[in-house]
Amino acid sequence: MAKKIILGIDVGLSTTKIVGFDVTDGERTLMEPLFVKAADPITSMYGALGKFTDENSLSLSDIEKVMVTGVGASEIKNNIYSLNWEAVSEFDCIGLGGRYLCDFDRAIIASLGTGTALVYSEKDKSPVYLGGTGVGGGTLVGLSKKLLGMDTVEHIDDLAKGGDIRNVDIKINALTNQDIAPGFADSMTASNFGNVSDIATSSDIALGIINMVFETVGMVSVFAARNYGLKDVVLTGNLTTVSQAKAVFESLNRMFDMNFVIPKHARFGTVIGAALAGC
Repeated sequence: MAKKIILGIDVGLSTTKIVGFDVTDGERTLMEPLFVKAADPITSMYGALGKFTDENSLSLSDIEKVMVTGVGASEIKNNIYSLNWEAVSEFDCIGLGGRYLCDFDRAIIASLGTGTALVYSEKDKSPVYLGGTGVGGGTLVGLSKKLLGMDTVEHIDDLAKGGDIRNVDIKINALTNQDIAPGFADSMTASNFGNVSDIATSSDIALGIINMVFETVGMVSVFAARNYGLKDVVLTGNLTTVSQAKAVFESLNRMFDMNFVIPKHARFGTVIGAALAGC
C-alpha cells in the first residue's frame, strides 16, 4: 500500500519546524517532529523538508499534502517541488495543535514565541484568537542582551539556574503583614525587578528576567481562561523548553487554582496544528 503523509511546516525567519501525520490506514499517526536552522526562510524550509523525508525514508509521492504556516510562509512564491500545498492561519494552528497535544475538549492555548499569542480552542469549532502580549522570547533575549551581554536562550537558561529571585523581585510578604495571599505571600510577586539588590549577580538577573516573562504570560492566560470559565491552559512554543518554566507555572497553578500544562512536543504545537488542518 502506498503511503499517505500529511506534512505541516512552520516557516520562521531562520528556523523551520516540520512534522507529519501518517494517514495511510485512515488513522492519524504522529511522526517525530524536527526543526532546522538556516540563513533565510526558504533555505530552512527546503532543508527541513529534505531532512524529514530522508530520516523517514519518504519519497515525494508519499506526501499527499503540505500545510504551511508561520511568518516566513509569505516568502514562498512558487510550488514546493511538485507537492500540493496551502497556507493556513497561524492562530488556527496554535489552537488545533495545542488542544491535540493534551486532548482537552476545550482549553486556552498560549503560544510562547517571540511574543505570546492566546487562542481559545474547542472541539469541533474553529479556534478563536484572543490577542496576547508582546512579552515572550523576544523580551527574554532582548533584555538579556542589554543587561547580561547574552542573547542565546540556552546560555541564559543555564545562567539562571544559580540565581536567587529574592535579590531581584519584591514578594507580597515584604510589603504587608496582612494575609492577603494566604499560603502564598512569600512566593507571590508584588513587583518584578522591584528589589534589585546591589549584590544581585548575573544569575539573579537572568532568573528575574525569565520569571518576569513567565509570570506575565501566566497572568494574561489566567484572565483569558477565567473569561471562558476554564482552568486548562496549554503552553506551547520554543520558550517552554526553558528549565524554569515548569516551576513557575506549577507555582501559578497552586496560587490561582489553574491547570497550566506543558505537554510533550510543546515546542512543536503550531506545526502539529498545521498538519492537523490538512487531515
